[in-house]
Amino acid sequence: MTNQPLSLAAQAILDAATSRWLDVDDDIPSQVAAAALRAAADQVVPDDNPLSFSTGAPQAFEIQRRTTRRQLLAIAAELETQ
Repeated sequence: MTNQPLSLAAQAILDAATSRWLDVDDDIPSQVAAAALRAAADQVVPDDNPLSFSTGAPQAFEIQRRTTRRQLLAIAAELETQ
């Protein structure tokens, strides 16, 4: 675990996870928030097989999905190392 400052997105998620309904050990809220983000990423932008996209689908759509997933998982990883 590191003590580096979190990004604004990660800090907002951690703040929500450490709200009054979750008043426990310091590591637990960040782990809960990271797990929630990973679950959200899997539901909202699942890891896709590039061959699963339709031939006529816009490439921008595929790029945006991968970017969104990568960003969510990066925040989760940041929270896990907090």
